Amino acid sequence: MSVSAEALLGGKSILHKKLVTPMDWVSAIRAGISSAAVDSLATHIRVTQFEFSAALGIPERTLVRRKKEGVLSSEESAKLVRVARVVERAEAVFGDFEVALDWLKSANAALAGVTPLSLLDTEIGAESVTDTLGRIEHGVFA
Repeated sequence: MSVSAEALLGGKSILHKKLVTPMDWVSAIRAGISSAAVDSLATHIRVTQFEFSAALGIPERTLVRRKKEGVLSSEESAKLVRVARVVERAEAVFGDFEVALDWLKSANAALAGVTPLSLLDTEIGAESVTDTLGRIEHGVFA
């Protein structure tokens, strides 16, 4: 059973519609994703608010404020979706959600000894993580 980015973010009950195509995602990001999706994703990947704030590259106080406001900005929404998509990709590569979470939270020699999760606050970091997952998938890294 694979987990989708949509499910990680709380599914239709939080996102208010089914997000299928890339254009659906673009539209949702531009409109701002519900701040409830932050709690959904943090709960799924079992991180503290502090750890999640760092992974998103969004100050913890800003996340608290967004929860009160109910919606993330488009930039914050994009960061949230980026993390969810990388988690989805990791689970697809490893075929097991627990193994994927362990990998995301463990220091990785291919990523200069840092955890993949710690790189997701930037687009280039997320690309490096995704590239590493691709190499794992194709047997380049054991």
